[in-house]
Amino acid sequence: MNNDLKQQQIARINIYALISRIMMSEMEDGLLKSIEEDENMLSFFPAYKTWQKREQYSREDLIAKYLNVDFTNLFLLHLIPYESFYTREDQMMETGGDNEVHRLFSDFDFRVELDKARVMSVDHIGVELEFMYKLCDAQLKALEDGSMNVVEELAEIQYKFLKEHLIEWAPMFLLNVKSEAGTAFYYDAADFTLEFILSDFEYLSELKDSGYRYDI
Repeated sequence: MNNDLKQQQIARINIYALISRIMMSEMEDGLLKSIEEDENMLSFFPAYKTWQKREQYSREDLIAKYLNVDFTNLFLLHLIPYESFYTREDQMMETGGDNEVHRLFSDFDFRVELDKARVMSVDHIGVELEFMYKLCDAQLKALEDGSMNVVEELAEIQYKFLKEHLIEWAPMFLLNVKSEAGTAFYYDAADFTLEFILSDFEYLSELKDSGYRYDI
């Protein structure tokens, strides 16, 4: 397998894993430490990198007094990070089996423990990003095995999921997060997530137009 292709796929996996975790639940010390100590990861958060409060507070206090307060305000209180809210005409959340995302996840045997994930429905932005992470991870394994039919099938599933779901509503939600964010971290997180899903959709669109030709 082409090494550049492998590294690109690993990067997609790592980014989807990172942004899904950030959008899913409150910040933890270990995660923030890993971001701060990795220059490549920290480059995704330019406003946070130079945020004055980083110099004024320990990481523990920064999380407790600012980041988790901001997460609660953005994801649990003031904004609604669920696809059905943005796509239904009545702006009601669909939490039951009639939820299209719920049916899709069931088809792929993708299970979500809602209580552990701190979400009320499977169409939460963090869960949908985690689904993309799982698809990308499975695709890497197929690439390593040389199972190109599976690779192409998974690329098509990713393309369709972005087109029919995340791209349909996540940009609006993420723009709202940027507008309402009370910390540099969540402003950056929303900005980076928005840029990434749009660029990844462009990548998958170009791949689809090429007939899913991979340089193996």
